[in-house]
Amino acid sequence: MSYRTRTPLALLCLAAAAAAVAPASAVDAPLAFDPARHSQVATDCDRQAGHAEDPYKVGPGVPESKVDLPKAIATCRVDLAKDAGNPRLQYQLGRALSYAGQIEEALPLLESAAKLAYPQAQFVLGYLYLDGRLKAPEDRCRALGLFRQAATQQRMAAQIGLAVWQLDGHFAKCADQPTPAELLKHLTAARAQKPGFYPELLIGDLERQLGAKAGPK
Repeated sequence: MSYRTRTPLALLCLAAAAAAVAPASAVDAPLAFDPARHSQVATDCDRQAGHAEDPYKVGPGVPESKVDLPKAIATCRVDLAKDAGNPRLQYQLGRALSYAGQIEEALPLLESAAKLAYPQAQFVLGYLYLDGRLKAPEDRCRALGLFRQAATQQRMAAQIGLAVWQLDGHFAKCADQPTPAELLKHLTAARAQKPGFYPELLIGDLERQLGAKAGPK
């Protein structure tokens, strides 16, 4: 997905850092993604629609501007039909479909991958719901929950994005808003991943803002 925020530095960070499938039931949904449960063999779908910042990608990934949408959609449909329960392939087909404007078909795929604990799908789905991007329905509180899941699984864009969007007021109407302590914990974990110059600057700025909100110890 294209990761855009209202803050220029956040934009730099999140840009460097961002056939229907029956969704998994809540009872069966895992809390953490285990790649060993799914094939890691690179497919044409991986080569055509993998995302470079996906922690569990197989292959180098393809920038949004370089995705050949008709080819990516066709190859991912074929590969997913052979391995219908693979959340990586579900996410990648959902990615290509969303870029192509086919959001109604993309969302169930992304939901299924997210319920199978695929961190990239959790983050992207939250990003779509945050402001109703690409004609997805807007649901900021659902986005918050998805970002939390992805952040817990060390998806850096979610760890940083949670703080950005909380400070921007995106979750103001949600019942269970993240606390400064929770957000600072995620930022510490993001820094441990050695994010690079611009994300490091953003993390420092966010920590200062959250430290001020938390008050003296």
